[in-house]
Amino acid sequence: MTEQLQFIPFKSRSDKGWDEAWDLYEISFPDCERWNAADYDRAFGDPHFEADGIWRGEEFIGILFHWKAGDFHYVEHLAVSPRLRGQNMGSKALAAFAEGKRVILEIDPPEDEISIRRLHFYQRLGFVENPQEYIHPSFRKPFHAHRLVLMSRPGPLTNEEARDFADFVRERVLRYSEHEAPTLPRLA
Repeated sequence: MTEQLQFIPFKSRSDKGWDEAWDLYEISFPDCERWNAADYDRAFGDPHFEADGIWRGEEFIGILFHWKAGDFHYVEHLAVSPRLRGQNMGSKALAAFAEGKRVILEIDPPEDEISIRRLHFYQRLGFVENPQEYIHPSFRKPFHAHRLVLMSRPGPLTNEEARDFADFVRERVLRYSEHEAPTLPRLA
């Protein structure tokens, strides 16, 4: 019998599994999409934020860092340990997390083989690509805003939901970045 996946929130950087989670975080995301480690010390106390380790029994599987804002959940970072890739762990984890929730996430524009595969991965899990153009500010200096595609489940975002999401990123998430005065993620 396969053990069920568990989402166990980290409360500090000294928690069991944090070092493995941090190593995975650093190899899985580009510098502009990552926070500094010390920024998590502040974010752990934010009631909207949760940094989950994904576990199968005592085995560390991956990370799911997410935010709760009003009617939606924003998946900021999802990564599975490289030794487990290809075993549908990411699919299982995201499907379990998203069950019964309004979920928003961002992906790179589907312009190359990897980004197209990523789009199809999320589509297989019931996410839809949204038409609103979205510019996301980088979290770290030097700041380089970059275009991302908003995906949502169980259906597309209204323009109002997309604006609310962009406002949430600007007003809440960017507090934990290197921005002194958060830059507005734009909907074009």
